[in-house]
Amino acid sequence: MFFDIVKRTIDLIGGVVLIILFSPIMLVAAIAIRLTSPGPILVEPSNTTAQRVGKDGKIFYHYKFRSMMVDAYNLLRTNPKFKKLYREYKKSSFKLHKDPRITKVGKFIRKYSIDEMPQLFNVLKGEMSIVGPRPYFVEELDEQQGKYPHTKKFVKETLTVKPGITGYWQVSGRSEVHFDKRIEMDAYYAKKKSLPFDIMILLKTPWVMISGKGAV
Repeated sequence: MFFDIVKRTIDLIGGVVLIILFSPIMLVAAIAIRLTSPGPILVEPSNTTAQRVGKDGKIFYHYKFRSMMVDAYNLLRTNPKFKKLYREYKKSSFKLHKDPRITKVGKFIRKYSIDEMPQLFNVLKGEMSIVGPRPYFVEELDEQQGKYPHTKKFVKETLTVKPGITGYWQVSGRSEVHFDKRIEMDAYYAKKKSLPFDIMILLKTPWVMISGKGAV
């Protein structure tokens, strides 16, 4: 209980401070997206990947700058041009290293995690935490558990805490870590959760953002 109260307090104070600190970057990113790509600034709520699984399996809308063309996920699944890419997407733990749907601005903001900054509003709403597991989307969890049946226990453990903007796996390889190892790391975080662990992750996060290591 003490940990939860302290963590929520840190999330509220940290969320407000970071929104103020990053507001110039977010403003520039929003303008760049608007000027260079038709469509909304944030990922459309109708996009399946915008619906994420939170604590206790609760679904929430995940605020994120749009880094792809509009309706990118449906295009991947239904457009014959992306048939081969879709098969690769399924095999690669829902991450593509060369994705033609990503815009020029999108490639930059993804590399330096600028697309993730709007998630700070999810933190203020109590749907996410600054530090926590990856906010998985429904289809991702369903399909990956089918592919890796032994991960079901890790998924269950992971969903006992709020997902985070940054986390243990994010500072340990990001997209270079496949689902089976990623969810195991998320479950380890959920089980071990402590303020010193959060601080360690936070200290590593700036370098990961600046270097762009493991981003796709």
